[in-house]
Amino acid sequence: MQTPVHHLLNGDTDTATGSSDGPSLDYERTLDRTVVHRESLAEVFVTDTQPLGGDAHAAAAQLPRSHAYYGDHLLRPRLHDPVLLLEACRQVGLAIAHTHYGVPFDHKFVLTTMGITITRPERLAVGTSPCALRMLCSVEDKRVKEGRVVGYDARFRLFVEGTEVGNAVVGLRFKSPASYGALRLSNRSGAPVPSTQTFDFAVTGEIPAAYLVGRSNSDNVVLAGLAGDGDAVSASLRVLPQHPSLFDHAQDHLPGMVLIEAARQLALNTLLEVRGTSPAKAYPAEITATFTSFGELEPRTEVRARTAPANAETAEGEGVYYTQGGVVEFLAPSGGPEPAATSVEVDVLQRGASICRVDVGLVRLPA
Repeated sequence: MQTPVHHLLNGDTDTATGSSDGPSLDYERTLDRTVVHRESLAEVFVTDTQPLGGDAHAAAAQLPRSHAYYGDHLLRPRLHDPVLLLEACRQVGLAIAHTHYGVPFDHKFVLTTMGITITRPERLAVGTSPCALRMLCSVEDKRVKEGRVVGYDARFRLFVEGTEVGNAVVGLRFKSPASYGALRLSNRSGAPVPSTQTFDFAVTGEIPAAYLVGRSNSDNVVLAGLAGDGDAVSASLRVLPQHPSLFDHAQDHLPGMVLIEAARQLALNTLLEVRGTSPAKAYPAEITATFTSFGELEPRTEVRARTAPANAETAEGEGVYYTQGGVVEFLAPSGGPEPAATSVEVDVLQRGASICRVDVGLVRLPA
């Protein structure tokens, strides 16, 4: 007898552990790139989606051991990038919109919120084979207009080798070409909408050394003009329209994942400047982004970060242990898998107004 769907989404893990009671998910090939809005096959990570009944779904993704963008980090020990897992969830949100909810392929998808919390970082160590990620997705706040689904929040539970490693959320709204065009023109007071394919972006300020923002390859640095002031750090966004991952295809605005990457890099630099923690020892276990406006291409985009007040009850290094195999294990004082994070609040602004707020929780790895 199959396990009830509501049990799977509210604590039971039969589906995630791959037992006979759960759906069989395919890891043999990736989904058609068109259903996840990618042009490059190398940027598709989802391998399968399966309906579980109602608004519940299961999905699979393969996380690569090496990737020019998602794998370019100084972190030691090497752990899979939470932004990679978030991208996999985003792709699932897009795929099920088309395949399970009938959203037409000519519709535009607008991000409202994205977030991920990794509760078991040690389970995401990069190993000798690709990581098989299993996802349970629950579609909530589903919006229907004239019989069509026009938006929802997709909430995920994430599993690796039968262990729940975290959770995520992706908020999406779906717009017809006419509706999207009218929205963009309204936001721009009627000005024509540009494209990253032809727009010439200027760099404002010096591009920092890659290690200062947790990267080894300067081609992945999306900030310029770093400046510190007490517990705050600011920078300008360095837009890389030819970047194969951040700009897989032409855009008429700054993609949400680009703003999240800028926030992550500035958060790492802020922790380095304010607390002296190397980006090689700071893992972004929590990322929560709320988008309030489109990021336009023409204005300078400023990114500001500030460390949140420290929790006096959490001593540095408390609850951090090594496993028998030497892999870092993060345990709460109660013994449960709950890492304590240092919070960095990041605001993305254009023309003095916030277009995106990102909270980044960084877990310090032991020396």
